[in-house]
Amino acid sequence: MVAIGHQGERNPEHVEPSSILEGAISETSIWDCLNCGACMEECPVTVEHVPTIMDMRRFLLLEESKAPETAMNALLSLEQRGHPWRGTQFSRTDWAEGLDVPTMADNPEAEVLFWVGCTSALEQRSQAIARSMAKVLKSAGVNFAILGDEETCTGDPARRMGNEYLFQILAQQNIETMNRYNIKKVVTTCPHCFNTMKNEYPQFGGNFEVLHYSQFVDGLITDGKIKPVKMMDVTMAYHDSCFLGRHNGVYDEPRQVAKAIPGLKLVEMGSRCRERGFCCGAGGGHMWIEESQGTRVNHTRTEHFLDTDAKTVGVSCPFCLQMMTEGIQSKGLDADKESKDVLEILAESLED
Repeated sequence: MVAIGHQGERNPEHVEPSSILEGAISETSIWDCLNCGACMEECPVTVEHVPTIMDMRRFLLLEESKAPETAMNALLSLEQRGHPWRGTQFSRTDWAEGLDVPTMADNPEAEVLFWVGCTSALEQRSQAIARSMAKVLKSAGVNFAILGDEETCTGDPARRMGNEYLFQILAQQNIETMNRYNIKKVVTTCPHCFNTMKNEYPQFGGNFEVLHYSQFVDGLITDGKIKPVKMMDVTMAYHDSCFLGRHNGVYDEPRQVAKAIPGLKLVEMGSRCRERGFCCGAGGGHMWIEESQGTRVNHTRTEHFLDTDAKTVGVSCPFCLQMMTEGIQSKGLDADKESKDVLEILAESLED
């Protein structure tokens, strides 16, 4: 339909605004968003792009049943198994074998719930993060427990990929479980779990004190409850997790934990750190969505790491751990460079 000119004349070279808006953003662009928040951080007029894109994803998924196939597969696994890791043979507690980690059912008086998360529990490489967390908590004498098989996904991947209905089901299930145990304090190893439980669960009656491990462990170190003693000859470039940093403002605590490790030299990735950090490529459900064009985001971030003199890229997120590990492997440098969670290095520096 042609539009009306400013003097009431019909101009055949113009179209109605609705026609313009229909093609303003492609489905590919909607699914390419990483939810990293960099656009909102840089926007001079504080436009909040990410919530709008999430609304578009909800419409595509819930109204038109459109989503990338790999996203649909992850969502199906969430519905059927309570986690997005299709193909895993691990249970929620296999990582804790031999560590004598209590469940809330065994220790209902626990002061801290260690929320393990799907990735640290069920993805083989990331299980080292869960084991490291257990070692640190035990070393500090913290009265803690896990939910074990009663834990299910926080729903973060469902919400980021547009399935609001599934997110709310999972959130309500977890909140009911935690309220049944009268849980007050939750510590996570995953910034995505941390962000969801801290900022989104209160909408559904989930009012808990939620801490990322870096915040909790920084407090343990400050209070003298743990003391790293073993020298770690490590030069580490720290990578900021988007959902820990930009979304929640947690920048100092992971660095303070790293600086408490004897022998560790901490370096930054030039100007691409803290508020201007660069996403690992897994946000917004992209752990389960294949990139369709251009250079892979994690490969670009790996280049930033390789521009430093560090052998190790330190992370505070199991998603970042996987993405940086794959980036290093893609360069054929896994014999010389490594990706490790700061928590792993801390646990290694504690006395056995």
